[in-house]
Amino acid sequence: MAFGLLYDFLMGQTTRAYEYFGAHFGTKDFEVEELEKPASGTGRAKKVKKTLTVHGVYFRLYAPMASDVSVIGEFNGWDVGADKMAKIDDSGVWETFVGGLHDYQSYKYHFRNARGEYVDKADPFAFFSEFRPLTCSRLFDIEGFIWHDDPWMKKRTNCQEAPLSIYEVHLGSWKGKIGDRYPSYEEVADYLIPYMRETGYTHVEIMPITQYPFDGSWGYQATGFYSVDSRYGNPKQLMSFVDRMHQAGLGVILDFAPVHFATDAYALREYDGTCLYEYSDPAHTLSPWGSAQFDLGKDPVRSFLISAMNYFLTYFHFDGIRVDAVSNIVYWDGNKNNGENTGATEFIKRLNGKLHYEHPGIMMIAEDSTDFTKVTVPTEYGGLGFDYKWDLGWMNDTLKYYGKDPIYKKYEHNKLTFSMMYFWSEHFLLPLSHDEVVHGKGTIINKMHGDYDAKFALLRNLYAYQYGHPGKKLSFMGNELGSFDEWNENRSLPWNLLSYPKHDSIRRLCRDLNLIYKAEEAMYKCEFDPNHFQWMMVDNHDQSVFAFERTYGDSDLLFVYNMTPNFYPDYDIGVLNEGTWDEIFNSDKDVYGGWNQYNGAPLETGMFASENRPYHLHIKLGSYAACIFKRRIKK
Repeated sequence: MAFGLLYDFLMGQTTRAYEYFGAHFGTKDFEVEELEKPASGTGRAKKVKKTLTVHGVYFRLYAPMASDVSVIGEFNGWDVGADKMAKIDDSGVWETFVGGLHDYQSYKYHFRNARGEYVDKADPFAFFSEFRPLTCSRLFDIEGFIWHDDPWMKKRTNCQEAPLSIYEVHLGSWKGKIGDRYPSYEEVADYLIPYMRETGYTHVEIMPITQYPFDGSWGYQATGFYSVDSRYGNPKQLMSFVDRMHQAGLGVILDFAPVHFATDAYALREYDGTCLYEYSDPAHTLSPWGSAQFDLGKDPVRSFLISAMNYFLTYFHFDGIRVDAVSNIVYWDGNKNNGENTGATEFIKRLNGKLHYEHPGIMMIAEDSTDFTKVTVPTEYGGLGFDYKWDLGWMNDTLKYYGKDPIYKKYEHNKLTFSMMYFWSEHFLLPLSHDEVVHGKGTIINKMHGDYDAKFALLRNLYAYQYGHPGKKLSFMGNELGSFDEWNENRSLPWNLLSYPKHDSIRRLCRDLNLIYKAEEAMYKCEFDPNHFQWMMVDNHDQSVFAFERTYGDSDLLFVYNMTPNFYPDYDIGVLNEGTWDEIFNSDKDVYGGWNQYNGAPLETGMFASENRPYHLHIKLGSYAACIFKRRIKK
């Protein structure tokens, strides 16, 4: 078994490298000689061979160009001569067994690298690590966690035909520190589970929790790709977090960064004195962020990363993985002009194909800003095999449009209509993520045009537009608070804002949009089929009013958006079907902080309408209002 796994590792095909490499608790039998006295008690004692079973840890390291390798740790007083490792394979695998060890003991590998220098390196396959600024790996037995989420695991899907409303969370700053320490995974769950159930999100996406040294990297520049972030606890505490989320009916998605890694000397950089994990070509060794780039064309690197993601899916029951910076995978250094990185795209196809095979129902999500084609097409049809792709074009165009003075919006009309020109080419997810609220970009509400009241009105309109537009949804924590202060990883979200009605009303609006989203099949069923979407008003540049209809089965919804402060007491909107329509949502209601210009009574259609629609509705359309109408279906 070990030989086959090692062969697959070297060929870039294994999903389970973590079962072989790293530090694993186990037993080893040793033959020992003992003196055994005769049963009669007389005569001379004889030497007999007996088998002694010792409990301890197997250490295995992949370092082809290393020599004179030892494992050092607190268990041997960091003595480089105490536990030498033997080279057991010509490919560069080193192994030793050390008895009598236990969880949490710190260790590193000490060896002579290809340049003849003695170095101390952390274990690339360690399951746990010391909390920064300490840099050692730590022993941890990951076996034996008792799960309680079998009902969830049996029914989970990739949500192609189900609601998917993702709440993106940075665990350390959602509630903030407790005194001078980070909250544990379980402590975050204590508050996050009831909050998500109350606000209606279906899944949480946690920003990277593989071990990383620099807080300001938010986990995107890691040093340990199997090592659960020790800021928040140990691996079994993370398992408990996911288990409890699943029991509460909530999915959990892991944000993972397979493009690059931190350049700290104790970690993967020039691991055995060669570019074992990164590109050897200096033109590609470092990423645009100053980190080292994984050489995704190397088969052992492919196995390393595919196995890492599979490890979190297998041992932690994550429901999906958001793959960071796909643009820097498909194109050399993320630049289309440099051409496709075919070694890296082959890695992605292999990753998605293997993980979907082993874990039916998971979601693989691409954070991709390029126009690379077939990102969400299955690998068997020549695609990259992702389930969803972030629609960053929609995000950029939409936020620019909402930031325009209403006087000039008619000249930017296409920014709101262009997304539907390409939407059917991929399975898109609409993100308003952490990237939009940092580094001087301003928060989402700060991006809105106008004075204080106008910003809130446009924010309500924007969120209603995100939910009305086809595509799955993602919103970063705090967007629902309407905060004017940018997110900072070192402090808590400003929960005190909820004591102010304007801000609390935004959270209520987000909750109600989630509830409507989950209740109306037209908002998630067949949403990637153009037959279920129809523009009702698309060319009204002068008034900047948009309307479209979405249908599925008994769910027939009309969405209307007024992008200016103009108020229309009697506005004509075309619809496809005759009947009675009820307004089920209006962002201008006072419960959301609006001016209460809404349609209270049911509306009846009239014959003929603008834009060649067969019927029309006369509606009240408030300033900056977003409305959702539902047609009554006769039984």
